[in-house]
Amino acid sequence: MTTNFRSLPSWTYSSDAFFELEKRALFLSTWQLVCHLSNIPNNGDYFTFELFDERIVAIRGDDGVVRTFHNVCSHRAARLLDGDSGNCGKRVTCPYHAWGYDLSGNLASVPYRDQFADLDDASHGLKAVEMEIFQGFIFVKILPEDGPSVADQFAPYLEEILPYRLEELEPLARVVMRPRNVNWKQIADNYVDALHIHVAHPGLSALVGNSYGLDVSEAGGYIHKMWGDVRESRKNTLSNRLYDQIMPFVDHLAADKQRHWVYYRLWPNLAFDVYPEQMDFMQFIPISATTTMIRELPYALPDDRREVQVARYLNWRINRQVNAEDTDLISRVQEGMGTSGFTSGPLAKTEICLIDSAEKIRDSIPVARLSEKPDEQILAAVNAEMLEMRF
Repeated sequence: MTTNFRSLPSWTYSSDAFFELEKRALFLSTWQLVCHLSNIPNNGDYFTFELFDERIVAIRGDDGVVRTFHNVCSHRAARLLDGDSGNCGKRVTCPYHAWGYDLSGNLASVPYRDQFADLDDASHGLKAVEMEIFQGFIFVKILPEDGPSVADQFAPYLEEILPYRLEELEPLARVVMRPRNVNWKQIADNYVDALHIHVAHPGLSALVGNSYGLDVSEAGGYIHKMWGDVRESRKNTLSNRLYDQIMPFVDHLAADKQRHWVYYRLWPNLAFDVYPEQMDFMQFIPISATTTMIRELPYALPDDRREVQVARYLNWRINRQVNAEDTDLISRVQEGMGTSGFTSGPLAKTEICLIDSAEKIRDSIPVARLSEKPDEQILAAVNAEMLEMRF
């Protein structure tokens, strides 16, 4: 195994043709998070999710069961349900021609039915999407492709996750979308980059001190884990000091988790930030080769204590500062990769998450092993040829 670890070539962070390969190889065939069960607690509640040209909706049926479908009418492909979330009542009705579907996805009504010859209701219901519910979170896989379940991927860390009672979480706010003018990999790379913490995040560094650690899960490394302990830190800002002073004891967590911040990145584009008093997910949604939307939503267990409410606010302040610093950093890197002065850089042997990420992409899309970018028009063909040679 090589010890000369290097980052992906810079051209993979701006190539439109490479981005098209990533769509299928990295995103449409992997598990994508829609929402938590608590986002759709009532029959008829729905939550939407979009990735590239795909429109997905999770709906809670009359029987209380959650199902996921393509958010597309089987008649003329009109989008059925609008907005991030809502309640559609007893039926999903298309705004174009009023075709109606029950909450189990069955075609229930067709205006002017007599004008449709031999219409087969059974084959014109809503198209289901593969779904998995893990710890209360609803995941979908848009393209059917073999691979481990979400539960299998989190298995190495399941015992440490269970005390956080994720299935009981409730949303603290509505989903937030934050645009960034960078390739999605810039955000994902930065998320698992530990060496920049002490340099670029003085507030976070003071909060977690030297306790920041990294881990790549066994069995394929589908989970990247980072963590830090607030109790071992120096408190150099008012928010840091107040957070440590105000945060009360959390009964369901062990003593060593009372000031423990832990981050899980599910390959390729989902981050779970888990704190004693709350958690949130961040999803890096690729829009184009150089544009990404960060989809974010916070959750917490019910707790009306004033100290917990204040701690959540202070957590938000601390992380907003970190996000502002990261936004500047990833912009600097995206700009630098567009120059002729950079092609690829060395990775330290301790940067295990970055090394693993780069290797995963090289394995899935072998053209990423080329330091010089092929012509955009033939890039996909070159990748296909490299795939054939590998097998």
